[in-house]
Amino acid sequence: MDITELLNVNLIKLELTSKTKEDAIKEMAKMLDEDGKLLDSDIYIKAVMDREKEFSTGIGMGIAIPHGKSSGVKEPALVFGKSTEGIDYQSMDDELAHIFFLIAVPEESSNEHLKILSQISRKLMHKELRDSLMQAKSAQEIITLLEQ
Repeated sequence: MDITELLNVNLIKLELTSKTKEDAIKEMAKMLDEDGKLLDSDIYIKAVMDREKEFSTGIGMGIAIPHGKSSGVKEPALVFGKSTEGIDYQSMDDELAHIFFLIAVPEESSNEHLKILSQISRKLMHKELRDSLMQAKSAQEIITLLEQ
């Protein structure tokens, strides 16, 4: 499954309003809920927050990829969010996170979130893509960039 199949224009936020890690997760989870991807947003948010307690998903280079495997998820989905100002995500390199991908997969899916995580990580290794995502002016432009 390609990551762009999990994304649609309703799941892209060009400027997150959140200032904290927890608020960013809640803000993006709300988008999933409004798009009909969640059965129970509270259960899903708890799964993501529990995962963050184990180890921050701020992978460095200005990127955070929070994720949750939960019974609160109806179908696999992905949210893209951007913060020009940046959010302290306790990233590995101590830099602020600007690009966010929130992954949601149902409890019963085997290792789907790992495949999604791996696809995103491979794409984001390229500085040109990270820069282009930061400069994108529309949700469709984000999708087009990720399709490449």
